[in-house]
Amino acid sequence: MAMEAWLTLLRAPALGPSRLRSLLARFGDAGRVLGFLRANPAAAELDEDSRRWLDAPDRALIEADLAWLAQPGHHLIGLDDTAYPAMLRDTASAPAALFVDGEASLLWMPQVAVVGSRSASSNGLATTRRFSRALAQAGFTITSGMADGIDGAAHAAALDAGGRTIAVLGTGPDLVYPRKHRELAARIAAEGALVSEFPPGTSARADHFPRRNRIIAGLALGTLVVEAGLKSGSLITARQANEQGRDVFAIPGSINNPLARGCHQLIRDGAVLCESADDIVSVLAAQASALGDRLRCVLRPLQQAEAEFPGPDESPAPAGRDAVYQRLIAAMGFDEVHLDMLVAQTGLDVATLSSMLLVLELEGEVVAAGGGSYQRIAATD
Repeated sequence: MAMEAWLTLLRAPALGPSRLRSLLARFGDAGRVLGFLRANPAAAELDEDSRRWLDAPDRALIEADLAWLAQPGHHLIGLDDTAYPAMLRDTASAPAALFVDGEASLLWMPQVAVVGSRSASSNGLATTRRFSRALAQAGFTITSGMADGIDGAAHAAALDAGGRTIAVLGTGPDLVYPRKHRELAARIAAEGALVSEFPPGTSARADHFPRRNRIIAGLALGTLVVEAGLKSGSLITARQANEQGRDVFAIPGSINNPLARGCHQLIRDGAVLCESADDIVSVLAAQASALGDRLRCVLRPLQQAEAEFPGPDESPAPAGRDAVYQRLIAAMGFDEVHLDMLVAQTGLDVATLSSMLLVLELEGEVVAAGGGSYQRIAATD
């Protein structure tokens, strides 16, 4: 029922993210919000279309959404869910909910947004690949919008380097725009995550992309602009990052290159001038560590509950590590192991395991081996 409530609210004609955030803050969860709106349409000042929809939503649409969510790797994460990414939750314009195709726990990873022109130069594309590869190897997830040019190059470079990437879409999570990125989207869904605030089946519209950009900026610790003209949409992403109190980085270029002018303007306005990925890593390293601490705080109640009720074959946890983590580490051994196998061996659900593995990854004890598999790192003297 909770999922149906969310889908009903998200498809309501006149309920935007801002209003849903306010209602969630007042009532706590989607089910209570829907109950209030149905019982008090006048007090909620709903228009006639919204009233009709909330009272009798189109079952075909809701069933189609539920069918999409029933597929492996598909998720809906609402603001009332502790799995909602902390960095995005901190923003004033956070979406009420996110549809995710792929590894949802990646949304908690320390991210750098890499954005720029759709009509990037060959030098701009090469620079994007170099920075994205280095940032991915430094442990950052690369987040972008899967557009032509800089976005696509950033996603592909992160994956080619064995890293993680998140694509935030201006369509529903089941559609690919532009169509030329169909193979890239499939690869991101398999090895990273596709994210959208729009329900399945939502087509691309011009006003969707500024909304997408605020999510890109909100998920990331900082935003890197590689190439951008003075009227580029990438500058909107950079402005939103700045408004959210996030760091903005820009790569300078030739004074004769019109695609460098947006970056030069950002630098004049206070963005960090970048000559290498190290310029970004040095600024964001402490924030990445703090994000890991926040995730541990979210998981602590679960860990404490697990420690109080260990499995039948478990002994009390050694000092310094919770019992639930001991169970996971024992199940992993040192060979590559798939998430499904860990579910079977630990009795924990996928969402909990994904979050715990993310903590271990941030602590340098586990690496993602791709395809939903993980491997424990052997300690060295």
